Amino acid sequence: MSLPVGRRSSMSVLTDFSQLRSGTKKHLRNVYTSMTLCMLGAFIGSYVHLMTQFRIDFLSVFLSIGLLGWLAATAHVKESQIKRLGILFAFGITSGLGLGPTLDFAIAIDPQIVVTAFVMTTLIFISFSLSALFAQRRSFLYLGGFLGSGLMMLLFVSLVGAYDQSLASFKFYLYVSTALFCAFVLYDTQLIVEKHINGDNDYIWHSVDLFIDFLAIFRRLLIIFGVLKKSEN
Repeated sequence: MSLPVGRRSSMSVLTDFSQLRSGTKKHLRNVYTSMTLCMLGAFIGSYVHLMTQFRIDFLSVFLSIGLLGWLAATAHVKESQIKRLGILFAFGITSGLGLGPTLDFAIAIDPQIVVTAFVMTTLIFISFSLSALFAQRRSFLYLGGFLGSGLMMLLFVSLVGAYDQSLASFKFYLYVSTALFCAFVLYDTQLIVEKHINGDNDYIWHSVDLFIDFLAIFRRLLIIFGVLKKSEN
Protein backbone atom coordinates (compact mmCIF):
# COMPACT_ATOMS: atom_id res chain seq x y z
CA MET A 1 0.00 0.00 0.00
CA SER A 2 1.49 3.34 -1.01
CA LEU A 3 1.52 6.35 1.28
CA PRO A 4 -0.27 9.60 0.30
CA VAL A 5 1.95 12.17 -1.38
CA GLY A 6 1.84 14.53 1.62
CA ARG A 7 2.80 11.79 4.04
CA ARG A 8 5.60 10.56 1.76
CA SER A 9 6.90 14.12 1.66
CA SER A 10 6.82 14.37 5.47
CA MET A 11 8.64 11.07 5.85
CA SER A 12 11.30 12.12 3.36
CA VAL A 13 11.90 15.30 5.34
CA LEU A 14 12.27 13.33 8.58
CA THR A 15 14.80 10.99 7.04
CA ASP A 16 16.70 13.55 4.98
CA PHE A 17 20.17 13.97 6.44
CA SER A 18 21.75 15.11 3.18
CA GLN A 19 23.63 17.85 5.04
CA LEU A 20 25.66 15.09 6.74
CA ARG A 21 28.48 13.26 5.04
CA SER A 22 28.06 9.54 4.45
CA GLY A 23 30.89 8.78 6.87
CA THR A 24 29.24 10.89 9.55
CA LYS A 25 25.92 9.10 9.04
CA LYS A 26 27.64 5.75 9.54
CA HIS A 27 29.38 7.11 12.64
CA LEU A 28 26.06 8.25 14.10
CA ARG A 29 24.55 4.82 13.46
CA ASN A 30 27.43 3.29 15.39
CA VAL A 31 26.97 5.83 18.19
CA TYR A 32 23.26 5.09 18.60
CA THR A 33 23.85 1.34 18.35
CA SER A 34 26.44 1.56 21.14
CA MET A 35 24.06 3.71 23.17
CA THR A 36 21.36 1.05 22.75
CA LEU A 37 23.78 -1.57 24.09
CA CYS A 38 24.49 0.65 27.10
CA MET A 39 20.76 1.15 27.68
CA LEU A 40 20.27 -2.62 27.56
CA GLY A 41 22.88 -2.90 30.30
CA ALA A 42 21.04 -0.24 32.31
CA PHE A 43 17.78 -2.18 31.91
CA ILE A 44 19.46 -5.35 33.17
CA GLY A 45 20.97 -3.51 36.13
CA SER A 46 17.62 -1.94 37.04
CA TYR A 47 15.85 -5.29 36.66
CA VAL A 48 18.37 -7.01 38.94
CA HIS A 49 17.78 -4.32 41.56
CA LEU A 50 13.99 -4.58 41.35
CA MET A 51 13.95 -8.38 41.46
CA THR A 52 16.57 -8.86 44.17
CA GLN A 53 16.69 -5.46 45.92
CA PHE A 54 20.45 -5.68 45.42
CA ARG A 55 21.78 -2.26 46.39
CA ILE A 56 25.17 -0.71 45.88
CA ASP A 57 24.01 2.91 46.23
CA PHE A 58 27.02 5.26 46.17
CA LEU A 59 29.30 2.38 45.22
CA SER A 60 27.63 2.38 41.80
CA VAL A 61 28.93 5.93 41.24
CA PHE A 62 32.51 4.89 41.94
CA LEU A 63 32.14 1.76 39.81
CA SER A 64 30.73 3.81 36.94
CA ILE A 65 33.56 6.35 37.19
CA GLY A 66 36.10 3.53 37.28
CA LEU A 67 34.58 1.89 34.20
CA LEU A 68 34.59 5.21 32.34
CA GLY A 69 38.24 5.68 33.25
CA TRP A 70 39.00 2.17 31.99
CA LEU A 71 37.10 2.88 28.77
CA ALA A 72 38.95 6.15 28.22
CA ALA A 73 42.30 4.46 28.88
CA THR A 74 41.61 1.65 26.38
CA ALA A 75 42.76 2.65 22.92
CA HIS A 76 40.15 3.00 20.19
CA VAL A 77 41.60 0.44 17.79
CA LYS A 78 39.96 -2.40 15.91
CA GLU A 79 41.48 -5.07 18.17
CA SER A 80 39.95 -3.55 21.33
CA GLN A 81 36.41 -2.84 20.09
CA ILE A 82 34.82 -5.92 21.69
CA LYS A 83 36.59 -5.19 24.97
CA ARG A 84 35.47 -1.55 24.93
CA LEU A 85 31.88 -2.53 24.13
CA GLY A 86 32.01 -4.91 27.09
CA ILE A 87 33.20 -2.08 29.34
CA LEU A 88 30.39 0.11 27.98
CA PHE A 89 27.86 -2.63 28.71
CA ALA A 90 29.20 -2.99 32.28
CA PHE A 91 28.91 0.79 32.69
CA GLY A 92 25.27 0.52 31.66
CA ILE A 93 24.68 -2.20 34.27
CA THR A 94 26.20 -0.14 37.11
CA SER A 95 24.19 2.89 35.96
CA GLY A 96 21.01 0.78 36.08
CA LEU A 97 21.85 -0.45 39.58
CA GLY A 98 22.41 3.14 40.66
CA LEU A 99 19.01 4.08 39.23
CA GLY A 100 17.34 1.46 41.45
CA PRO A 101 16.41 3.69 44.44
CA THR A 102 14.76 6.25 42.14
CA LEU A 103 12.77 3.46 40.50
CA ASP A 104 11.72 2.23 43.95
CA PHE A 105 10.47 5.73 44.78
CA ALA A 106 8.41 5.97 41.58
CA ILE A 107 7.00 2.42 41.75
CA ALA A 108 5.94 2.88 45.37
CA ILE A 109 3.73 5.79 44.24
CA ASP A 110 2.50 4.40 40.90
CA PRO A 111 4.29 1.82 38.67
CA GLN A 112 2.85 3.55 35.59
CA ILE A 113 5.18 6.47 36.29
CA VAL A 114 8.15 4.42 35.07
CA VAL A 115 6.55 3.74 31.69
CA THR A 116 5.38 7.35 31.31
CA ALA A 117 8.80 8.74 32.21
CA PHE A 118 10.59 6.39 29.81
CA VAL A 119 8.25 7.21 26.90
CA MET A 120 8.55 10.94 27.58
CA THR A 121 12.34 10.72 27.84
CA THR A 122 12.53 8.81 24.56
CA LEU A 123 10.34 11.36 22.78
CA ILE A 124 12.34 14.27 24.20
CA PHE A 125 15.64 12.65 23.28
CA ILE A 126 14.57 11.84 19.71
CA SER A 127 13.07 15.32 19.20
CA PHE A 128 16.15 17.18 20.42
CA SER A 129 18.53 14.86 18.57
CA LEU A 130 16.67 15.41 15.29
CA SER A 131 16.60 19.16 15.95
CA ALA A 132 20.38 19.14 16.38
CA LEU A 133 20.93 17.11 13.20
CA PHE A 134 18.58 19.21 11.08
CA ALA A 135 19.85 22.54 12.39
CA GLN A 136 22.58 24.55 10.76
CA ARG A 137 26.03 23.13 11.44
CA ARG A 138 27.54 24.27 14.77
CA SER A 139 24.44 26.35 15.58
CA PHE A 140 24.07 24.77 19.04
CA LEU A 141 27.76 24.59 19.95
CA TYR A 142 27.53 28.10 21.41
CA LEU A 143 25.53 26.50 24.23
CA GLY A 144 28.77 25.11 25.69
CA GLY A 145 29.49 28.14 27.88
CA PHE A 146 25.86 28.48 28.91
CA LEU A 147 25.64 24.81 29.88
CA GLY A 148 28.85 25.00 31.90
CA SER A 149 27.46 27.98 33.80
CA GLY A 150 24.18 26.13 34.24
CA LEU A 151 25.94 23.17 35.86
CA MET A 152 27.72 25.51 38.26
CA MET A 153 24.39 27.13 39.12
CA LEU A 154 22.83 23.71 39.77
CA LEU A 155 25.71 22.83 42.06
CA PHE A 156 25.07 26.04 43.99
CA VAL A 157 21.33 25.35 44.16
CA SER A 158 21.96 21.81 45.42
CA LEU A 159 24.26 23.17 48.15
CA VAL A 160 21.61 25.70 49.15
CA GLY A 161 19.03 22.92 49.12
CA ALA A 162 21.06 21.02 51.69
CA TYR A 163 20.11 23.79 54.14
CA ASP A 164 16.82 24.99 52.68
CA GLN A 165 14.96 21.69 52.25
CA SER A 166 11.76 23.22 50.91
CA LEU A 167 9.65 21.60 48.19
CA ALA A 168 9.80 24.80 46.11
CA SER A 169 13.60 24.81 45.91
CA PHE A 170 13.61 21.08 45.17
CA LYS A 171 11.12 21.53 42.31
CA PHE A 172 13.15 24.45 40.96
CA TYR A 173 16.24 22.24 40.89
CA LEU A 174 14.36 19.42 39.13
CA TYR A 175 12.82 21.56 36.40
CA VAL A 176 15.93 23.60 35.68
CA SER A 177 18.21 20.55 35.62
CA THR A 178 15.81 18.71 33.30
CA ALA A 179 15.80 21.65 30.87
CA LEU A 180 19.59 21.81 31.13
CA PHE A 181 20.07 18.16 30.16
CA CYS A 182 17.62 18.56 27.27
CA ALA A 183 19.91 21.32 26.01
CA PHE A 184 22.86 18.97 26.50
CA VAL A 185 21.25 16.58 23.98
CA LEU A 186 21.35 19.37 21.39
CA TYR A 187 24.91 20.33 22.25
CA ASP A 188 26.34 16.81 22.51
CA THR A 189 24.71 15.65 19.26
CA GLN A 190 26.23 18.49 17.26
CA LEU A 191 29.54 18.12 19.11
CA ILE A 192 29.70 14.45 18.11
CA VAL A 193 29.18 15.41 14.46
CA GLU A 194 31.91 18.04 14.65
CA LYS A 195 34.32 15.69 16.41
CA HIS A 196 33.85 13.10 13.67
CA ILE A 197 34.33 15.67 10.91
CA ASN A 198 37.59 16.62 12.59
CA GLY A 199 38.83 13.02 12.71
CA ASP A 200 37.53 11.69 16.06
CA ASN A 201 35.67 8.45 15.24
CA ASP A 202 35.47 6.96 18.75
CA TYR A 203 31.77 6.12 18.52
CA ILE A 204 31.81 4.12 21.76
CA TRP A 205 32.98 7.07 23.82
CA HIS A 206 30.62 9.41 21.99
CA SER A 207 27.68 7.17 22.91
CA VAL A 208 28.52 7.66 26.59
CA ASP A 209 27.72 11.38 26.38
CA LEU A 210 24.26 10.76 24.93
CA PHE A 211 23.55 7.89 27.33
CA ILE A 212 24.35 10.11 30.33
CA ASP A 213 22.01 12.81 28.94
CA PHE A 214 19.22 10.26 28.45
CA LEU A 215 19.65 8.78 31.92
CA ALA A 216 19.76 12.21 33.56
CA ILE A 217 16.48 13.25 31.92
CA PHE A 218 14.82 9.91 32.74
CA ARG A 219 15.86 10.08 36.40
CA ARG A 220 14.50 13.59 36.79
CA LEU A 221 11.22 12.83 35.04
CA LEU A 222 10.74 9.86 37.37
CA ILE A 223 11.07 12.18 40.36
CA ILE A 224 8.96 14.98 38.83
CA PHE A 225 6.08 12.64 37.96
CA GLY A 226 6.41 10.95 41.35
CA VAL A 227 6.24 14.25 43.21
CA LEU A 228 3.27 15.43 41.14
CA LYS A 229 1.41 12.16 41.69
CA LYS A 230 2.13 12.24 45.38
CA SER A 231 0.84 15.81 45.58
CA GLU A 232 -2.41 14.75 43.90
CA ASN A 233 -2.87 11.97 46.44
